[in-house]
Amino acid sequence: MAGLSEKPQALGIDQESAEANKNSSSNKKSVHNRLLEKDKEEGGQGGDMSPSAGSSIKRSGSRPQLDVSKAEIQGNVEEKYPTILLPNQSDDLSHLALDIGGSLIKLVYFSRHEDQSTDDKRKRSVKERLGLSNGNRRSFPILGGRLHFVKFETRKINECLDFINSKQLHRGGAESPYADGATDGNAIIKATGGGAYKYTDLFKERLGVSLDKEDEMDCLVAGANFLLKAIRHEAFTHMEGQKEFVQIDPNDLFPYLLVNIGSGVSMIKVDGDGKFERVSGTNVGGGTYWGLGRLLTKCKSFDELLELSQKGDNRTIDMLVGDIYGGLDYSKIGLSASTIASSFGKTISEKKELEDYRPEDISLSLLRMISYNIGQISYLNALRFGLKRIFFGGFFIRGHAYTMDTISFAVQFWSKGEAQAMFLRHEGFLGALGAFMSYEKHGLDDLMVHQLVERFPMGAPYTGGKIHGPPLGDLNEKISWMEKFLRKGTEITAPVPMTPAAGTTGLGGFDVPLSRGSSLRSDASALNVGVLHLVPTLDVFPLLEDPKTYEPNTIDLADPSELEYWFTILSEHLPDLVDKAVASEGRTDDAKRRGDAFARAFSAHLARLMEEPAAYGKLGLANLLEMREECLREFQFVDAYRSIKQRENEASLAVLPDLLMEIDSMDEETRLLTLIEGVLAANIFDWGSRACVDLYHKGTIIEIYRMSRNKMQRPWRVDDFDLFKERMLGTGDKKKPPHKRALLFVDNSGADIVLGMLPLARELLRRGTEVVLVANSLPALNDVTAMELPDIVAEAAKHCDTLRRAAEAGGLLVDAMINSSRSSKGKSSSVPLMVVENGCGSPCIDLRQVSSELAAAAKDADLIILEGMGRALHTNLNARFKCDALKLAMVKNQRLAEKLLKGNIYDCICKYEPAS
Repeated sequence: MAGLSEKPQALGIDQESAEANKNSSSNKKSVHNRLLEKDKEEGGQGGDMSPSAGSSIKRSGSRPQLDVSKAEIQGNVEEKYPTILLPNQSDDLSHLALDIGGSLIKLVYFSRHEDQSTDDKRKRSVKERLGLSNGNRRSFPILGGRLHFVKFETRKINECLDFINSKQLHRGGAESPYADGATDGNAIIKATGGGAYKYTDLFKERLGVSLDKEDEMDCLVAGANFLLKAIRHEAFTHMEGQKEFVQIDPNDLFPYLLVNIGSGVSMIKVDGDGKFERVSGTNVGGGTYWGLGRLLTKCKSFDELLELSQKGDNRTIDMLVGDIYGGLDYSKIGLSASTIASSFGKTISEKKELEDYRPEDISLSLLRMISYNIGQISYLNALRFGLKRIFFGGFFIRGHAYTMDTISFAVQFWSKGEAQAMFLRHEGFLGALGAFMSYEKHGLDDLMVHQLVERFPMGAPYTGGKIHGPPLGDLNEKISWMEKFLRKGTEITAPVPMTPAAGTTGLGGFDVPLSRGSSLRSDASALNVGVLHLVPTLDVFPLLEDPKTYEPNTIDLADPSELEYWFTILSEHLPDLVDKAVASEGRTDDAKRRGDAFARAFSAHLARLMEEPAAYGKLGLANLLEMREECLREFQFVDAYRSIKQRENEASLAVLPDLLMEIDSMDEETRLLTLIEGVLAANIFDWGSRACVDLYHKGTIIEIYRMSRNKMQRPWRVDDFDLFKERMLGTGDKKKPPHKRALLFVDNSGADIVLGMLPLARELLRRGTEVVLVANSLPALNDVTAMELPDIVAEAAKHCDTLRRAAEAGGLLVDAMINSSRSSKGKSSSVPLMVVENGCGSPCIDLRQVSSELAAAAKDADLIILEGMGRALHTNLNARFKCDALKLAMVKNQRLAEKLLKGNIYDCICKYEPAS
């Protein structure tokens, strides 16, 4: 997940951050033996993989590898993931691969996550208790980071080279220790496509690197297989303007026909990973369309030609069936009057010259001619091999709706509906991605769908909902771009950056706008491609009843009115959010500047998605809310509600002792009801709700909490309390054993966690149930984070022996300032209270993508409690689990109350579902 701090797995080798620390020689320690021992522990071959000290790994010219001879730990040897210096590493480790075609150059490059989390004693204690290994069986660790997709026209290859050089991609990126050093001639970039041969000398001359050429078909197939197995919403159908995503079962992917439409067309029958055969092709492809179009219309780019086609009418040029039969259908053989009988056929009988025809009509006729023929030939090849599934890729399509509709119609027409045309959102990057995967060290081939998270390309400057140029990495550059925006009515425009006289076009890399008027557009149409975040420590939540059918989002944003409503909510909340973000950093001029840039960028993201909601896959409310948090982090607002959370935590902790005393005076049944009421009442504190923000102006946090408690009248809107009470307390003499382990997905800071969820956790602990508090990995609004929870628990434990003993048993009080006279000596016999992070930084949670810690904790859990609107209403209201599940939330949105529950704002949800 973007911004989640990930550490290299297994040996802790990080080739991007290995820097020589000349002042830490006293802490250096040879790690060669540790590498061997670690490999043996993980089932490796030990000495077969690592050389003896003083020797070097034999490197093939085509596969750069790590040389670990004489490797030394830098800094503190006790660190869990110490930095390791590789003094004998001579190969420059590239994080870049290219597909250099006849028309376009496609780049896939990797960047490390900028922030790295600290590994503390508490976290290690929890991992040890959960039996969570930090090992990894890979020869090379998967690096946490981002996978970017960029393209250039081949004729502008010098701009591409400038871009690579500006970001030092050929040396592992600007953050690599090799970025500033002179190349030793061993630097290698993986490349495929004909240009990998044609331009090899140019790359050597300009960048000092060699192009390691990978087979084009191998790369296409490897890229397609990877995307179809690893990206959840990669494939889709497109008929009559409607895009519908298709979920592909990785176990039922093969065989299929891959039709790659570049300058020409290749048709490949794919039977498995590395198993394929090119069965056909045609020389009539994207190059044909662009070449003929350029001659006939004088358009200067492929995208200008495509844009022209959208305003065309092919009936002025194409001969239709109706033209031949006097406007009638040829129904006997199933041809309608509008069927094209002959592309460009009408021009034969008309005494007109080229200049007499509109370029728009020529472009559309040409597009239909080529698209129909590709669709027909593809189907005939699918029929030849009995294939029902056809995937179309290549930059001829580039997300153009009319092109996809035309191909789909052809496949449907000729197959009589039996075959289906499907398209890929990363359509043009198959070859480049396949080449990138050929680097052994990346290990991408083993990644599963939950380990890759697609995010909006936050770094790209946006105008009017369009992406312009490659993502910008430098914060000041992002802000400068946003500040150049000029508003003219509802249209956002901006000047195009000029190329520095003596510099490169690398970081800007923009062309003069090709479209008419003042609105900007990219030099190639919108890609519908986000940034892939590689998060090696994500897993599927193991307690989902059926991960394949699980859908986290409760609200369907496919409904345009629903989409518009939530976009309006986010827009209206924006000024308040910006104010909180700027205030969190002292309202400095720098913070104000970044806040303004964030507001402009986020607004442009909303505009982009309002224009095309499916731009980055199936859109859910969880995606929108997470996009907002991602955008905040992109402009370096780490925790906009930091001071508010601290103030509310202190106020709540001050009254906690009195609340616990009151609860302890109750009988068992009254106590359980009071605890559930307390969770629901405390959940009112939510800075993401406009209705709740208004409440904060009417009283203190404690006054609002008491008011909310006093209104807890049953029956609630969803009221399964009695069913939950029966499971907890039993009936009559029939007592059920306590749950073994409960996972409590907590929500907000302040009263929500302190006065609501901690007392409930305490009750479970007293009954002998292990409790795991599950909190966000990163801040989102006023949600409590896993980093903050141990300190809150430590403060609460000062007033409660049950919490203290459980926290000690769970490793939460390792560093806490607890009175020594009250600390127990030795190991506590209490059931443990633990904290784990959920793996995300959003008010919502997708349980297909959770942290490995949470997945490990879930294996012995038999009770889940999901609390709060984001986790129990916006997402997961309909989720089914293998264990008991309790969903608790107060509804703080009127529309949500009406649409989902046929109720009102401040209604309460207590939904209990026994194990399935």
